[in-house]
Amino acid sequence: MTDASYLDGQMLIAMPGIGDPRFDRSVIFLCVHSPDGAMGLVVNRAAEALSFAELLQRLDLLPENEPIKLPPQVEAMKVQIGGPVESGRGFVLHTSDYHAADSTLVVDEGLGLTATLDVLRAIADGKGPRRALLALGYAGWGPGQLEHEIQHNGWLNCDSDEGLLFDTDLDAKYDLALRKLGIDPSMLSTDAGHA
Repeated sequence: MTDASYLDGQMLIAMPGIGDPRFDRSVIFLCVHSPDGAMGLVVNRAAEALSFAELLQRLDLLPENEPIKLPPQVEAMKVQIGGPVESGRGFVLHTSDYHAADSTLVVDEGLGLTATLDVLRAIADGKGPRRALLALGYAGWGPGQLEHEIQHNGWLNCDSDEGLLFDTDLDAKYDLALRKLGIDPSMLSTDAGHA
């Protein structure tokens, strides 16, 4: 059980005027948040030049001389940009029906995070988790950094749900996350106010 002051398992929503173009209109799922810092994955930014099938081929996870026969839901999976840290490293956020004893971090009772090739092999074979998101890189914060950014109006947070995490309409996720909080995205100002 996590401390209520930490936001593990929550979504961060970048406020207009966040001041960092890498996070403009970003929705981030926080996998870990503790006194040591935070780690999360951007869930609404596609890696435009790379499909899931191409990634599997580059990693030699698909036979070279055989036609690619991926399950339809796997074929539709988009490779996403999880954040600017370690952008060459892959992370799979997935439903808890998949668990690798030595490599899956349990985020909460319904979600896990795995960063090994085994989960990609399982997904390619149709034996992986029911729903998954593949991200290259992650967003990271040092001790107290995320709290500081939240206090200075950089981020809002809301509860996560499978639609926000795994739906393939990435462009809609920012507005959907704001609407979960009862906020009309068109009413947000890019000028941050301070009391």
